[in-house]
Amino acid sequence: MPDRPLILTGFMGSGKSSVGRVLAESIGCALIDLDALIVAEAGKSINEIFAEKGEAAFRTIESQCLERVLQGGIAVIACGGGVVIAESNRRMMRGQGVVINLTASLPVILARLEGVSDRPLYAGKDAANRVSALMEGREQFYADADIRIDTDNKSVEDVAAEILRFLKGLPN
Repeated sequence: MPDRPLILTGFMGSGKSSVGRVLAESIGCALIDLDALIVAEAGKSINEIFAEKGEAAFRTIESQCLERVLQGGIAVIACGGGVVIAESNRRMMRGQGVVINLTASLPVILARLEGVSDRPLYAGKDAANRVSALMEGREQFYADADIRIDTDNKSVEDVAAEILRFLKGLPN
């Protein structure tokens, strides 16, 4: 159905990977999880990359991987939550794909992230306040999307179905 990559953006815990799996299966294309690709290529966890090289180095690797996967044809690309920070990434995504932003409220995000240890920007004390500040700071970047879908109280399948309905209305 789509003639270009479908790019899922949103805060950590918004459902990008889960929705991406269902969406890719529904349209018969590959799912590319950008964070998983970075981990596989670096041979290190995102936590290790942040600890050893810092966030700026991680963002550079992330941008390079994004540019490469966008050239790979039709796929569903589940991006890391911070990929939207760089204007160059947003420009690439808008120019080469359909940008689908998944949103969720702060209480839902916090509930979904409870117990996770592989998210460097979530780790440590006072996570709720940090998550809230990060969400607020990124909102303007997340808003730069073709469609925004609230995932609160919706199943992964319902969110994927909503995306498919949107895609049917797009001109080819």
